Amino acid sequence: MKRLPRLARLVVELIALLAVYWIGCQIASWLDWPIPGGVIGLAILLVIFATGAVKPASLQTGAGLLLAEMLLFFIPPLMSLLDYGALVRQEGWRIMLVIGSSTLMVMLVTAVTVEVVCRLRDRPAEDQA
Repeated sequence: MKRLPRLARLVVELIALLAVYWIGCQIASWLDWPIPGGVIGLAILLVIFATGAVKPASLQTGAGLLLAEMLLFFIPPLMSLLDYGALVRQEGWRIMLVIGSSTLMVMLVTAVTVEVVCRLRDRPAEDQA
């Protein structure tokens, strides 16, 4: 019987995460922005967490499942590459260059952001006033 509440919690968390994603997609389409709905949904989730309306731990199980099964979300796009073998052979190095440089930029921006946030957090209270 203990599994049922755990399963129910997982389903509720997944529904909440999908709802935030759906709202982000609706906002992106309504405002006709070039920003993907998933990115807007992440911004909404960040605001919800920052305001304290929802604690990140309350969505941890659902997010953990999605992260653990992330590979399944990449298999269909990778399989579709088989249809474009000639393009990949011809332009593959450019594709890899873009993927590599964008990954490097994300890692760099993340590192700088974490460093800045840690420094701001560790400042003495009188300096923050």
